[in-house]
Amino acid sequence: MAIARANLLDDQALVRAAQAGDEPAFAELFQRYYGLVYQLAFRMAGSAEEAEDLAQEVFIRLYQRPPALADGETLRPWLYRVTANLGLNALRARRRYHDRLLRWFRLEWPLNRGAAARELEQREASELARELLAALPERDRAILVLRHSGLTYEEIASALGVQPSSVGTLLARAERRVRDRYRALYPTDIT
Repeated sequence: MAIARANLLDDQALVRAAQAGDEPAFAELFQRYYGLVYQLAFRMAGSAEEAEDLAQEVFIRLYQRPPALADGETLRPWLYRVTANLGLNALRARRRYHDRLLRWFRLEWPLNRGAAARELEQREASELARELLAALPERDRAILVLRHSGLTYEEIASALGVQPSSVGTLLARAERRVRDRYRALYPTDIT
């Protein structure tokens, strides 16, 4: 299939063609959605390198096991879901690494409050949000990440397979769970 013809095809046709081994069809899907996937991955990971790795993993999964799309359905919801899940997994792994590093640092230099210690504390604070997010149920994590990535309620509903009218309620519950989790971990910080 020629690329010019692929531009006219919908996602479902391109996914089917890519599944059949049509490399230009897969290339078209990649060109269509790489920027979107990369942006979401970057918002979650916070670094260009990790976002690039996550985006590549998303497209590897698309290549290996493409989703079955209904007529007229786009690939966006599936891509959002996979990117969000991979991003959350990466955040969990990073948090475990930072926890080990922080424990080691405190054991090795308990009185050192220099620039390295301040930098590590800043990283710890920025990771708190990711830790709180990782402790949430999967749907809560996904809805918060998708909303704070700039998606509309309709796009979130499509990605999560819920009614658009329920997105506001689900989002409010997820935000409440984050606050409750924070209060449980740090009861004196919030009144």
